[in-house]
Amino acid sequence: MTAQITKPAAVSGAERTLSAPGAKPSRLRALLPGPAAGANGAAMYRRWWLPWLWTAPAIGCAVVFGVFPFLNTLLLSFTDAKPLGGAASFVGLDNYTRMLDDSDFWLATRNSILYAVIVVPLMVLLPLLLAVLVEKNLPGIGFFRSAFYTPVLASSVVVGLSWQWLLSDDGLVNTWLEKAHLIRSAIPFLSDPWLILLSAMGLTLWKGLGWYMVFYLAALGNVPKELHEAAAMDGAGSVRRFWHITVPGVRQAMMLVGTLTGIGSLRVFTEIYMLGSSTGGPGGADRTLPFYIRDVGLDPITGNAGYGSAVSVALFLLTLGLTLLAQRLTKEDES
Repeated sequence: MTAQITKPAAVSGAERTLSAPGAKPSRLRALLPGPAAGANGAAMYRRWWLPWLWTAPAIGCAVVFGVFPFLNTLLLSFTDAKPLGGAASFVGLDNYTRMLDDSDFWLATRNSILYAVIVVPLMVLLPLLLAVLVEKNLPGIGFFRSAFYTPVLASSVVVGLSWQWLLSDDGLVNTWLEKAHLIRSAIPFLSDPWLILLSAMGLTLWKGLGWYMVFYLAALGNVPKELHEAAAMDGAGSVRRFWHITVPGVRQAMMLVGTLTGIGSLRVFTEIYMLGSSTGGPGGADRTLPFYIRDVGLDPITGNAGYGSAVSVALFLLTLGLTLLAQRLTKEDES
């Protein structure tokens, strides 16, 4: 039987160059339809535009609900637009100049920064302690984990109403303290500017502990148990093991929690609104930047959407600065 020899098909110069051993992908191959050079399996039949097709809905939502509102806010900050629409004229940097001379703006900025300075360290540390407490598999520990997480599921408005009832002059806290003869008159939790701000911080902490506890529980699972066992054999106590083993092991999670909490603290609104009423405390003394944006930019009668947009840009820059600082600290920690 005579073997039949099949003549190889003609190969173009471009394909011969691309298929040569050790050849690097050329610009011509990048422009050709089909898979990328070196692809195998299903990727051999995938077109270059297919990943973009699958991500198009997410990219579209990001553009419509993220990029466009940001650009629109930036544009409005240079106008005197009204909340309900209508003709708007270009005013240049007048809104930003007005903002720098506005004492109410600086008061709101102080409240927002103070809120972040107090809440962030506590929110980084307290959920970690809570996670260490409930990490061990003890009988009934699932109940306590669920109980600590329950405030996360509750609406901020419902929680705010509950705290109103607890902290009012005739509420549960003042009533209990008076019956225990610890105070002579009711503590003005909801009428004193500083106490309103501190109460709002306590509400933020109480509602966020369970959420960030879950973050730390996931991070604690990656800390080697052998390190704790070796340190215990060397005579290290629980406190020393916590600072020298647990904290370094979850440092990345701590950075993440600090960043998220800092951003959330600069955006706080509901807590101040529920505890300080619609005015943001007596005379607006407890207003934060989001609260101030609502007052100056969204009021249908006296509001100025252009000025409110300028304050929004300032809030964005403040948040961006905090995020960049957190990223820099994270990189220094990794190095």
